[in-house]
Amino acid sequence: MTDRQYSLDEIRLRLNELDDQLLSLLSERRKLSIEVAKSKVETSKPVRDAVREQQLLVKLINSGKDKYQLDAQYITKLFHTIIEDSVLLQQAYLQNLANPQSIKPLARVAFLGSKGSYSHLATREYFSRRNTELVELNCDQFKEVTKTVESGHADYGVLPIENTSSGSINEVYDLLQHTTLYIVGEITQPIEHCLVATKDIRLEDLKVLYSHPQPHQQCSEFLGRLKGVQLETCASTADAMKKVQELKRDDVAAIGNSSSGKLYGLQTIQSNIANQTENHTRFIVVARKPVEVSTQIPAKTTLIMSTSQQAGSLVATLLVLQRFGINMTKLESRPIMGNPWEEMFYVDLEAHLDSDNMQQALSELTKLTKHLKVLGCYPSENIKPTQVRLS
Repeated sequence: MTDRQYSLDEIRLRLNELDDQLLSLLSERRKLSIEVAKSKVETSKPVRDAVREQQLLVKLINSGKDKYQLDAQYITKLFHTIIEDSVLLQQAYLQNLANPQSIKPLARVAFLGSKGSYSHLATREYFSRRNTELVELNCDQFKEVTKTVESGHADYGVLPIENTSSGSINEVYDLLQHTTLYIVGEITQPIEHCLVATKDIRLEDLKVLYSHPQPHQQCSEFLGRLKGVQLETCASTADAMKKVQELKRDDVAAIGNSSSGKLYGLQTIQSNIANQTENHTRFIVVARKPVEVSTQIPAKTTLIMSTSQQAGSLVATLLVLQRFGINMTKLESRPIMGNPWEEMFYVDLEAHLDSDNMQQALSELTKLTKHLKVLGCYPSENIKPTQVRLS
C-alpha cells in the first residue's frame, strides 16, 4: 500500500472536519455536565469531586500516552479547561435554582469605560454563562458604577478589585466601605496589555501614550524604558483607544487589549508589555440584594470590620478564623474617613456564610470588633486546577 501525498488544501479540509467534530463533542459534553448538576440536586452532592477529577485525569493521561502518543502536559492543560467549564456550568445551574427570582432574560449592567474596556470584557464573560441578554451601561468613574446600581438604573455593577501586578484598587475598596450594595459574584480575567496605534509606528517616534492609571502601573518597567513619552490618563483603556482613534496622529498610542483595539480600528505595535507575564485582574459583581448560595457550591464570604486600637486586636480576630478552620484569602486595610489613624479591614474568606463554622466565627468576631458588616456571600469562580502527579 503506497502512501498518498495530500495537498495543503486537502489537509486543511480534513482539519476543518476534525474541528467541527471536536465542537460537536464539546457541546455534547456540556449538555451532560448539566445532567450531572441535575443529579447532584437530588443527591445533594457537592459540585466538585476531587477524587473523581484526579482519577479522570490520570486515566486520560495514561490513555493519551498509550493509545494516541499525546504528552501528559498537553492533556492536563486541555482537560483543566474542560473541567473548569463543567464546574462553572454546574454552579450556574445550581445558583439559578437557589435564586429563581434572579433569572431574567435581560440584565442592566454598569461598568467602567466604553466598549472594549477590561471591565466591559469581564462583564460579557461573567454573564455569558447565565444566558442573559445585556443592556450595557458604561460609566466614567467607579463611583458612577455603584451609584447607577444603588439608584436602580442598573441591576448589577462590575468593579475591578485587585490585580496581580499593581495590587489592590484602593478606590473600589473605599467605595465598598460606604455602599449599600452586596457582592454577588466574582470573575478573574487575564489582562494582556499591548500598545495599539492607528498604524505601525516606531517606539522612538512615540510622543504621547494614553491609558487608565492602572495599566500605567502594571506596565511601569516597559514605560520606564521609553524616552520622552508623555503619559496621559483616561477613564478607561477603551476611552484611551477611542482618543487615539479620534486624534489620528502618527506619534500617539494607547495601552489596551489587542482585540479591543481592533474595535477602534487600531493595530498592535508592541505586545506583552506588562511587568508580569501572568497578569490577572479580579472583578466583583455587586447588586442591591444579596444572593442565596447553594451549599453544594464552593463559596466566598467578604466582610469589613474595624477593631479597637489596643495591641493585638487584629490578631485576636484572625485567631478566631484559625480556630474555626476558615481560610482567609485576602486582608486589606483602608483608612476610615473622618477617623484619623483608624482603619477598616476587608477580609475575603473561603467559607459559606450559612456554614456552622462561619456562623460561630461571626458570633465571636462581633464581640471582638467595633464594627462588622458582611458585604456578601457568593460563588467562588476561581476554579483551582485538579492536581495530579506527572512523572
